[in-house]
Amino acid sequence: MGETIARNKKAFHDYEILEKFEAGLVLKGSEVKAIRAGRVNLKDSFVRFVRGEAFLFNAHIGLLSTTHHYYGHEERGNRKLLLHKREIAKMTEAVEKEGLTVVPLELYFSKKNIVKVQVGIARGKKLHDKRNDLKEKDMKRDIERALKGE
Repeated sequence: MGETIARNKKAFHDYEILEKFEAGLVLKGSEVKAIRAGRVNLKDSFVRFVRGEAFLFNAHIGLLSTTHHYYGHEERGNRKLLLHKREIAKMTEAVEKEGLTVVPLELYFSKKNIVKVQVGIARGKKLHDKRNDLKEKDMKRDIERALKGE
């Protein structure tokens, strides 16, 4: 992976990630420029499958002030994901049969300077799972502080 632009922290908090995939995105030029400027938010976004194709819904890519309104883009529009057929088949099977969800985890530039999104097959966490994760995180932080202080 290359330079990370945006991470979906909410996805790591709300879901247990079972498997990860790398996907390309179909974007307009104004969207790529906005992504380079860091005007991206994946917080409430999700992946849905329409007629055998994967789409990223509700991902916010803000408009730049320099973008002409004619060449602009929809800020919360749906964007097609570029995946192999077998990857799409695996994800749709997980969603339909096992009741799992597919969420975007992070958006980044590849080594060839192409915008990629990492999507994951995820299972929703229960409230007690989230509490346990927070407790473990706090304990690790306390241990790190104690070791640093010595």
